[in-house]
Amino acid sequence: MPATAYTQQLIEKKQYIKTLFAGLATPEWALFESPEQHYRMRAEFRVWHEGEEMFYAMFTRGQKAGGGSLIRCDQFAPACAAINDLMPRMLAAADKAPVLKTRWYAVEFLATLSGEMLVTMIYHKKLDDEWRAAAEALQAQLGVWIIGRSRGQKVVLAQDFVTEKLNVGGETFCYRQIEGSFTQPNAEVCEKMLAWACACAEGLGGDMLELYCGNGNFTLPLARKFRRVLATEVSKTSVNAALWNIEANQSHNVQIARLSAEEFTEAYLGGREFRRLQEQGIALADYDFSTIFVDPPRAGIDEATLKLVAQFEHVIYISCNPETLRANLDILVQSHDIVRTALFDQFPFTHHIESGVLLKKRR
Repeated sequence: MPATAYTQQLIEKKQYIKTLFAGLATPEWALFESPEQHYRMRAEFRVWHEGEEMFYAMFTRGQKAGGGSLIRCDQFAPACAAINDLMPRMLAAADKAPVLKTRWYAVEFLATLSGEMLVTMIYHKKLDDEWRAAAEALQAQLGVWIIGRSRGQKVVLAQDFVTEKLNVGGETFCYRQIEGSFTQPNAEVCEKMLAWACACAEGLGGDMLELYCGNGNFTLPLARKFRRVLATEVSKTSVNAALWNIEANQSHNVQIARLSAEEFTEAYLGGREFRRLQEQGIALADYDFSTIFVDPPRAGIDEATLKLVAQFEHVIYISCNPETLRANLDILVQSHDIVRTALFDQFPFTHHIESGVLLKKRR
């Protein structure tokens, strides 16, 4: 039987990973598939106006946004079913209210497996009380949360977040996801990533250090596997979301240090004292770290932080860029063995690859 388009792109990604990591002693790559359609929990569209008609639009990649590169989007197969269901209903309702329709420029949808939806309506005009009243009626009609944005304005009608619920190993974790902040776009694959990370952490014991924790996406389920967790994050928005998530999930063995990875490296290696740690009551000497968890940005881990990572007995590394992961592993394999590897198809039909590696220090 010939491979489907989805299966073929997955085969190509796995072959690319194998080629990229040739020369390293890696076990067989575990493969975690995505649904072929309706997997994205976020979607953004231009709102295009032609005469009296209004519709959602995207533009051909690499071309200037305009009529010549316009792609009409009455539906969008990669987006989750809830977004596709809402798209025509929202457009039809807004079309009946001139104050909502006029100079409506773009829209952003943030959906959840829990059923909540946040919609940001972006305008090229000042949003006044008349707009607010019409938007509040639209919000009630559609059963979603609506935010209005224009230059220098953010109008929050009720709240600027949704609460997601993810299932990991039979346990449900709640996450506050704030408008404009980073969240994993493919929720079903995210659950698989969390379960894989927890399987890696099984039986490691001791305490865990996490760098780049964001809103605590990995922190919360991993905290069930360790005595204590110290997580670092520099974004105030993400820190506030993580603190709410810690409390909501009763993860009382977790502390958040408001430091970048580079700053924490300085503190951990004794090169610099940070008043922020003292103010938060965090004493590094109180921890007995067995494991470090890292989920860095596309640039990977910087040289100084990589030296810190190499000191830990176990390293769980989630990567959104296999090229920088390979470069980092070339350093880490000088002291560690690669025990587990995984490919997560977060972004089907794109060149993007999410991967995971578990390393153990050689004795």
